[in-house]
Amino acid sequence: MDQSVPFSKQLRVATRDIHSVSDALVNAKLAFALYDSHVWAEGLLIFYDVFKYLEQRVPHDFLPPELHRTAHFERDLLFYLGDGWQDRHTPKPEVRAYLDHLRKIEQENANLLLAYVYHLYMGLLSGGQILQKRRALGQQMNLFRPRTDGQQEGAALTTFEDHSIYELKQRLRKIVDDFGARLDDETRQRMLDESRKVFELNNTIIRTVKGVGTANLRVLKYIAMAIAAIVLMQVLIKSRVDTQQEP
Repeated sequence: MDQSVPFSKQLRVATRDIHSVSDALVNAKLAFALYDSHVWAEGLLIFYDVFKYLEQRVPHDFLPPELHRTAHFERDLLFYLGDGWQDRHTPKPEVRAYLDHLRKIEQENANLLLAYVYHLYMGLLSGGQILQKRRALGQQMNLFRPRTDGQQEGAALTTFEDHSIYELKQRLRKIVDDFGARLDDETRQRMLDESRKVFELNNTIIRTVKGVGTANLRVLKYIAMAIAAIVLMQVLIKSRVDTQQEP
């Protein structure tokens, strides 16, 4: 690829096909599950250790503190899983394999971790925002869920109070572009290879999320009940109108 092309764009182009597969998997796996807090919490939990590892190992020059999400993961997981969740938490084998890969490439060349920083945090700033909004909307539209105050509880991960999403994206792109401009061809190719590996590993751990079938059935049940209620209301209204029109 033309080296004048920003490196962040090179990373996006190199992962375009597998990124589409990943998006489709997330949509198929979690679309209905957005309405189910247990499944949502499991989705958070599989990525918690990955983000925590990066934030402990990657220098602030590559991963600014305002992007750090470990404490926000923990706040949301406390909300969904309750006290003592960390004592009960053991990463799944697929997550441990993900972490083992991060350790391996860190030993080879720690700079390769930037590929994971870029794709994971850009995903959180883009798709993560969309998922959270869809979840909030789904909860608002759920006629069978009691209304509560503090509807932002459990959404710390995707909330960036002091910085705009646009600002954070631009900063992350600049970090990657400035770094890419200094790379030799071999390291640049390794970064592109690891960019694809990010999505392969993400897809592997996303597939481990359980309870999606149950969540889907629950949502379909709610939808069916809502439709039945609407139909019944229409029948009652029509019956009343017909009665009033009788001589």
